[in-house]
Amino acid sequence: MLRNLSSYFLRTLREDPADAEVDSHKLLVRAGYIRRTAPGIYTWLPLGLRVLRKVEDVVREEMDRMGAQEVHFPGLIPADPYKATNRWDEYGPTLFKLQDRKGGDYLLAPTHEEMFTLLVKDMYSSYKDLPLTLYQVQTKYRDEARPRAGLIRGRDFVMKDAYSFDVSDEGLDASYQAERDTYERIFQRLGLDYVIVSAMSGAMGGSRSEEFLHPSPIGEDTFVRSPGGYAANAEAVTTPAPDPLDASGVGPKRVVPTPDCPTIDTLVDLLNAEYPREDRPWTAADTLKNVVVVLTHPDGARELLVVGVPGDREIDMKRLEASVAPAEVEMAQDEDFSSHPELVRGYIGPEAIGPNSPLRAVGEDGEPTGSVRYLVDPRIVEGTCWVTGANIDRHHVLDLVMGRDFSADGTIEAAEVREGDLAPDGSGPLHLERGIEVGHIFQLGRKYAQALGLTVLDENGKSRVVTMGSYGIGVSRVMAALAEANHDERGLAWPAGIAPFDVHILATGKGDEVFDAARGLAEDLDGSGLDVLFDDRRKVSAGVKFADSELVGIPLSLVVGRSLADGLVEIRVRATGERTEIPVAEAADAIRELHEQLLEKGE
Repeated sequence: MLRNLSSYFLRTLREDPADAEVDSHKLLVRAGYIRRTAPGIYTWLPLGLRVLRKVEDVVREEMDRMGAQEVHFPGLIPADPYKATNRWDEYGPTLFKLQDRKGGDYLLAPTHEEMFTLLVKDMYSSYKDLPLTLYQVQTKYRDEARPRAGLIRGRDFVMKDAYSFDVSDEGLDASYQAERDTYERIFQRLGLDYVIVSAMSGAMGGSRSEEFLHPSPIGEDTFVRSPGGYAANAEAVTTPAPDPLDASGVGPKRVVPTPDCPTIDTLVDLLNAEYPREDRPWTAADTLKNVVVVLTHPDGARELLVVGVPGDREIDMKRLEASVAPAEVEMAQDEDFSSHPELVRGYIGPEAIGPNSPLRAVGEDGEPTGSVRYLVDPRIVEGTCWVTGANIDRHHVLDLVMGRDFSADGTIEAAEVREGDLAPDGSGPLHLERGIEVGHIFQLGRKYAQALGLTVLDENGKSRVVTMGSYGIGVSRVMAALAEANHDERGLAWPAGIAPFDVHILATGKGDEVFDAARGLAEDLDGSGLDVLFDDRRKVSAGVKFADSELVGIPLSLVVGRSLADGLVEIRVRATGERTEIPVAEAADAIRELHEQLLEKGE
């Protein structure tokens, strides 16, 4: 398709947008691919839609190749199915809820598990109909508290979601593997580097869960890898618990004054100055830090929780949030401490909380009541000895032994994962990286089918609950990741397979002969099936045209200018910066050959 730039709906910007934080956001706006409508909401412009559709085409081709079938649901759906699966409440405040004029509850769908389940229930009733995989490419909606980075975390976004339906767990395993293989082909075709990591299921539920992450320093996800092949999102890393210790040689606990110790470091300094150890100096790892947070459950109930971690570790809020999902987490405020006077702020110790608290009682339902729940890091095992708060202002307790002097209500994965920590499978030390989540696959199991009554008759005529898998790709996020991975200081540099046009022809002179020659080449290339953008603007300088071309990032440029007098034109390769002068008569064939080479290389 041939497009003339003089009439194309495109305006480039020379300055970065004020709200842009990352390069992909800056360049997609400046190069005229998207425009901001509201925080986290963007309008797609013609250039952006062309790239988005090419990404979608790759996704559709590979999904169809694996035998999946495409459907399309509305974005506005009734609340009843979501209420049946409890996600109307469990999904939390990211769910856009609304009512129609008759007072009926609706939502803007963040995902469509319920709708897929009900559709299959409506149409299929026999094991002979399965296995089945359905998918759609559709806009989703989530009321993100902190939309950021342009298309990487928005409030509406384009997603491919697929769902598999099987009778048996073995069938689900096969469907899951087929989808996993398909994802690898998709990202390989797109030329997007990826790592497959173990992940949390979150609000989706289910058992096995893996993410496809594109390694990037601007990614929101931290993931880990070990030399032995372990890979996981940091939220999903499990801490290897050490063996219990023999604390029979540890003396009784003792409370000591610790004035002017607002931090762990100042506490350690005081300990080494006033209460030195004989074997070695005190360190932050000898201290037990107790952090008070508030959980807000889906039904609105608030619960105070104390999390105990070694003092040399910080709480990772994303790990904590993943551990307590679907509840939301925030740090405790003044009013929370006021309602719990047993919590001496800055000096909280386990003897006043959890099962150790004198306030702890057991209710009629057998559940503990009357004190704040206490969960600890898995490293805090029986026999470990700690310095921690004494529940007295400006006092700490030394030699407090887990299992002898205190216990907890359980363990929780909330402490930060650090470079060099050991992998839980014993495969070596962990290396931390950042990544952009571009795909996520789950084994949902029978959660949604059970809740919504999706059953089929098996070969013996017995009713069987169907087991499901869920598989998502953030299509618009993939486009942002590709922009993040393919740019330089001058602008975007799209791979040939997903670029908005195949070749950008620039007429950079004033005479008719330059524009006539450029148009002839444009029409020749267009006639051979290439998508051509022709910069036919008459009163725009060559410098501006070159700057726009580099900003927009089409893989190949053909410059018709002053060298035309010598029978030459210039070919530019955007990704490498390579420039070659070539006779006019050879230019079209050279462009076609270069384009084929770029496609074969995936560049």
